[in-house]
Amino acid sequence: MNATLLTNITVFVLSLLVGVEVIGKVPATLHTPLMSAANAIHGVVIVGAILVAGHADTLAEYLLLFLAAAFASANVIGGLVVTDRMLEMFKPAPKSAPHPAVRSPA
Repeated sequence: MNATLLTNITVFVLSLLVGVEVIGKVPATLHTPLMSAANAIHGVVIVGAILVAGHADTLAEYLLLFLAAAFASANVIGGLVVTDRMLEMFKPAPKSAPHPAVRSPA
């Protein structure tokens, strides 16, 4: 095992531990907005996959790039859908027209 791989594995494991610790401290009422924003940030992963695609040579590398881009795209779309649903809750209810059988006071 070379030093670069060991460093990458160490950063990955530490990121997992920090992520679990941070998410574990978030109150339940904030989970939806937090996860919505986190999913939308996966656009960075898509950009990274595009940049790395220029250096891919083997079928395995292309397959991993496709999977990374597909999962990141699903997260971005999911984040946008959840955000849209949250914003819908804050729109005022549409005013309905009065029922034809109900007369207005004269």
